[in-house]
Amino acid sequence: MVSRRSLLQGSTAAVGFLATGRYPAEAQPKISKIAVNHQDHPDGDERCDNCIQFQPPDACKVVEGSISPQGFCRIFVPKRTPT
Repeated sequence: MVSRRSLLQGSTAAVGFLATGRYPAEAQPKISKIAVNHQDHPDGDERCDNCIQFQPPDACKVVEGSISPQGFCRIFVPKRTPT
């Protein structure tokens, strides 16, 4: 069960990260898999190992715990492709 407080804290950190591309000065707690609706399968071409938050082999800068590189969550941000 996810508490409303942890969901709001995690959501605030995710919004701050997505808006600025970096965390605020103080360290923020990671968000639970449940709060970001993490799943172990991709959503089309969107998968964790194609996200800027992904840290090989199975971690995320924003989501707590180990994640599936072939997974997906609602805070997916695609890596930039070289032009």
